Amino acid sequence: MRLSPLVLQIPPSMQMTDEQFFDFCQVNRDLRIEMNQFGEISIMPPTGSETGYRGGNIFGQLWVWSEKDGTGICFDSSTGFTLSTGAKRSPDASWIKLERWNTLSSEQQQRFAPICPDFVIELRSPSDNLQPLKDKMAEYMQEPGVQLGWLIDRKHRRVYIYRPGQPEEILENPETVSGEPVLPGFILNMNKVW
Repeated sequence: MRLSPLVLQIPPSMQMTDEQFFDFCQVNRDLRIEMNQFGEISIMPPTGSETGYRGGNIFGQLWVWSEKDGTGICFDSSTGFTLSTGAKRSPDASWIKLERWNTLSSEQQQRFAPICPDFVIELRSPSDNLQPLKDKMAEYMQEPGVQLGWLIDRKHRRVYIYRPGQPEEILENPETVSGEPVLPGFILNMNKVW
């Protein structure tokens, strides 16, 4: 059974403010909710247990590296960011340089921060269509500050690498993926991701 996101189209007169959207997400914590630049709301069901385990492994590896590196902070899939277009996105894992994060006020940091991470990862779950995820990665690559993105497709054992202004790169069944030079020393071991 394929579970696709439910997409709600909201009339312009009923668009939510940033604060209202944040509150809407808080009272619906069990759902992954995003909004595109046109105000359409996507409600995604929680991931299956296996995808959650794989995503947790990705975040765990990023977190361990980030703690050792000390130049930035990482975020899990429950974190929302407000992009320059007004879209609200929640990558499966992400990382931001401290110098960029620290430019935000405490209030901005507590909500869906108005910043796109330097590094974003999306993990394709079995129910996800590939093209919407590629579109999301292309959206990230248009954002100020973003430097690197990975779309991990477990189904086909591919990793799509995105960099602003460069063509998509595809790695076929890699054992590891390097974050160099954006994340010096970060190497994602794919053994527990596949």
